[in-house]
Amino acid sequence: MSFEFISVENIRDIASEYGYWAIFWGILLENLGIPLPGETVTLVGGFLAGSKELSYWWVLGDAAFGAIVGGICGYWIGRFGGWSLLVKISSILRISEKRVLVIKEKFSENAEKAVFFGRFFALLRIFTAPLAGITEMPFRKFFLYNFMGAIIWASVMVTLAFFAGRIVSLEQLVAWVSEFAIAALLILAGVILIPLWLESRQVKNSEE
Repeated sequence: MSFEFISVENIRDIASEYGYWAIFWGILLENLGIPLPGETVTLVGGFLAGSKELSYWWVLGDAAFGAIVGGICGYWIGRFGGWSLLVKISSILRISEKRVLVIKEKFSENAEKAVFFGRFFALLRIFTAPLAGITEMPFRKFFLYNFMGAIIWASVMVTLAFFAGRIVSLEQLVAWVSEFAIAALLILAGVILIPLWLESRQVKNSEE
């Protein structure tokens, strides 16, 4: 998810003008929990590397380092103040604190997988690091999975754009990757939410 006024063309112009700094800060800020188009920034960087405007290895290093540092910062934001904010947002959305605790427990049970694979899913990339801090995932464990996930995610995205950008347009590539990420998120949501719904139904029926 990104701000609507930041188009692919705008991001390309910014990356062309500011180079590696634009890629690093765009990805870092998204991993802090700010809804910036980090995935698109990474694809643009890989595309520009494929057209020889930027260096492949510098783009890859920027993307990985920005994701690692942003994830660490997002983790500590969640660790020191995220829970109270999450409860306030949940109350606005009319989600009980009890249900929020259930979500927190489910995340804790799958924290390693969530941190590692979360980067490949739309929206999760924004919230995974703060959630890891909120659930008090041990920092050493978070750092390991955050580091590995960032390296693999950056490698896949930059390399994909580096080669695929020679065959299709940048806009088409971004559209395909975004559609895949959203579809993957919907499937993941179904896998997580359907069992929770069935469990709540069973509990409700047993109480009746």
